[in-house]
Amino acid sequence: LQKLSSRGADKAMINMITLALRGKKIGFDRVIKMIDEMVATLQTEQDDDNHKKEYCSVQLDTTEDKKKVLETSVSDREVAIENAKEGIAKSTEEIAALKAGIGELDKMVLEATQQRKDENEDFKDKMASDTAAKELLNFAKNRLNQFYNPKAVAKSSTSALFLQVSAHTHSMEAPPPPPETFGAYSKKSEDNMGVIAMMDLLIADLDKDMVEAETEEKDAQIDYEVAMKRSVEKRVKDSKSLVEKESIKGDLEAAVEMHVESKEAEQKELMATVRYMQSLHLECDWLLKYFDVRKEARNSEIDALGNAKAVLRGADFSLLQTDGYAL
Repeated sequence: LQKLSSRGADKAMINMITLALRGKKIGFDRVIKMIDEMVATLQTEQDDDNHKKEYCSVQLDTTEDKKKVLETSVSDREVAIENAKEGIAKSTEEIAALKAGIGELDKMVLEATQQRKDENEDFKDKMASDTAAKELLNFAKNRLNQFYNPKAVAKSSTSALFLQVSAHTHSMEAPPPPPETFGAYSKKSEDNMGVIAMMDLLIADLDKDMVEAETEEKDAQIDYEVAMKRSVEKRVKDSKSLVEKESIKGDLEAAVEMHVESKEAEQKELMATVRYMQSLHLECDWLLKYFDVRKEARNSEIDALGNAKAVLRGADFSLLQTDGYAL
């Protein structure tokens, strides 16, 4: 009874048991009922502690797992945001490079087109100049031939003139001997024939120059068309790549925004989870720490009350041999 009293058992019930053990006439049924009620209370308290322990263990484990998941998710969000930002920076550089390349390509196309136009104008001017020079040389050559090389004139004119000269020759006497200056005229004729030959060389040079100019113009036009075709192909390719890079950049920017919003939401949830875990620790730590001690103490009380009940019913038990622990 002293042990029960030291454990905090009901003093009125202990007094009744004490009186009963001293031989006083008190209704034992009432005392036994009180003992049963105390045992039931202790068992209920233990059941409550059992349920509370299970609740605390489950909630702490679940909350701890949730906390770890949220911490991992927040960390993953930060990594994803950083990677997306790096991707945006890289895409921005690539987009700038593509735009600069397309601009430079357009500039080169304009310059090449203008150069081709200028070259074509120079070619036309050259052909016109060479043609005019050639016509002028031919004109001068024909004029010289009319005086110094009439055989080079049209054959029809030559035949008609031959008939006229023949008729006139038969009607006239033999011509007088040539004057002393005939040798000089003969030399003059030979000099003019050298001039005509020089003109032929100049005309041949002009023809050659015109052929070379036409070949160069043709080659230049082919090169220009090939360059324009390649430029168009490159521009189409770069423009397509530019659209793709801008799309990728837009997706990354959207991803950053999404990750930031999700991170903020998860951080709020993490903070709420941490606060809830703190409240769980305040509620459960003491119980979990002293659960075994409290359980053992209750069991000792229940055993002691059982022994007291047995004594009241006349069982042969000695309270002095009861071992227990204080709460």
